[in-house]
Amino acid sequence: MKYQKHILEFESKLESLESCKDDILHKAEHGIAHTETCIKKLRNEVVQKGFISTQEEIHFFKHIKPQIFSKLIYYVKLFNIESKRPRSSSKFQVKYLNHQINKLQLYFNENLEFYHYYRRGATTLDEQYFVRGKSDLRSSTESFHAFIDEQFSTCQDSTVATIIAFDMLIVYLKQEIEKLEAHKDTIKTNTMRETSKLFWTGSKTELIELIYALDSSGSINSGTADIKMVASAFEQLFNIDLGHYYHTFIEIRARKCSKTKFLDKLIDLLKRRFDEADQ
Repeated sequence: MKYQKHILEFESKLESLESCKDDILHKAEHGIAHTETCIKKLRNEVVQKGFISTQEEIHFFKHIKPQIFSKLIYYVKLFNIESKRPRSSSKFQVKYLNHQINKLQLYFNENLEFYHYYRRGATTLDEQYFVRGKSDLRSSTESFHAFIDEQFSTCQDSTVATIIAFDMLIVYLKQEIEKLEAHKDTIKTNTMRETSKLFWTGSKTELIELIYALDSSGSINSGTADIKMVASAFEQLFNIDLGHYYHTFIEIRARKCSKTKFLDKLIDLLKRRFDEADQ
């Protein structure tokens, strides 16, 4: 197939680039360089050999060029976004990344008619959109013109490339937000563990009885917190591993004496404290 050699070579270089552990700005810079080289090679092929039919030309500018050109747009935008990303708290980074997602999605809204045409796989206007020398007054004024010229561009091939690139960027940014949120939760959990100076010195069974009583009261998160969340919070607070607390709960239920032995004890002790304070 035409251009296959250049595309395979390009994809191989990108695969190696993405698999390396270099920082994201380094990847973006090299991604830009690799993509520019590939686009120049494709352009030379098109200018020198042309197309044998209109359908071949449409296929190239609707499918082949946008797949490569989208990587250039992706890496350029990625470099700009990451180079300006705040190095402060996760909260500000998440806010910044969400703002970038909103800006990218705005492009889809501004090109909604063509976006739907492309997404539903329509072909009726392909000769208008993907044959050189045609014009479309409805096309967006914002585009990436680094390699656009009359011999190697149509009125909408760069729009297709931008749609593909922005889809990839949104996926990347959402993944970064998920990482930040997960990291924030980990820090919160670790901080709680590190700062707690409290140790449960009663029996595990007593604490489990107390946890189930609180959970049953509906006093935590208006009763929406499940027992696992409540037990985990107490484990962190009191530096204890409760183990299979549900099994212990079954044992408490099976008691022949008082099923609320620890709670009864707490009531007696609190009443005694009230009495002593009143004297």
